[in-house]
Amino acid sequence: MTRIESSLQDCFYVAPPQFKDARGVFCETYNHQAFQKATGLEIDFVQDNQSVSQYGVLRGLHFQRGPMAQAKLVRVAHGVVLDVVVDLRPNSKTYGAHFTIELSAENGRQLFVPKGFAHGFVTLSETAIFCYKCDAFYDKTSEGGIRYNDATLAIDWHLPKEVLLISEKDKELPLFTDLTT
Repeated sequence: MTRIESSLQDCFYVAPPQFKDARGVFCETYNHQAFQKATGLEIDFVQDNQSVSQYGVLRGLHFQRGPMAQAKLVRVAHGVVLDVVVDLRPNSKTYGAHFTIELSAENGRQLFVPKGFAHGFVTLSETAIFCYKCDAFYDKTSEGGIRYNDATLAIDWHLPKEVLLISEKDKELPLFTDLTT
């Protein structure tokens, strides 16, 4: 497993080795010891989540606040997504910046999303199975988010807005500037 730095402080992705032959592909998607050795982090993931989305589904940008804030390790088991994270930590040198990465079953990349980041993705393939580990349990009272089309962040989701499928809840999330005031 190799740690590859992103443009955001404390955010990186890993590429677990994939073993391919005539039968297909084998990959150990998570090994606590290998992750710790590659990243230098001791994280206890307590919850695994999975979603299935069709082309154009945009989920996000979500986060949890306070003591229920979550670090995540995200990956795609089937299909392709554009994954997006935004640094919401006021004391970070990359505060307010975002990073995008294409995650797919084929490339096997996994993005580590630190606590204090908003996270979202859009499905670029016909369907995608998106999987993620969290180091804190989901808590509805701690959830927050930022609207996907916030002009301050100016995220390029790589798809025309006419094809995006977004929940009503996500369409009504606050703007980035609303979080900072």
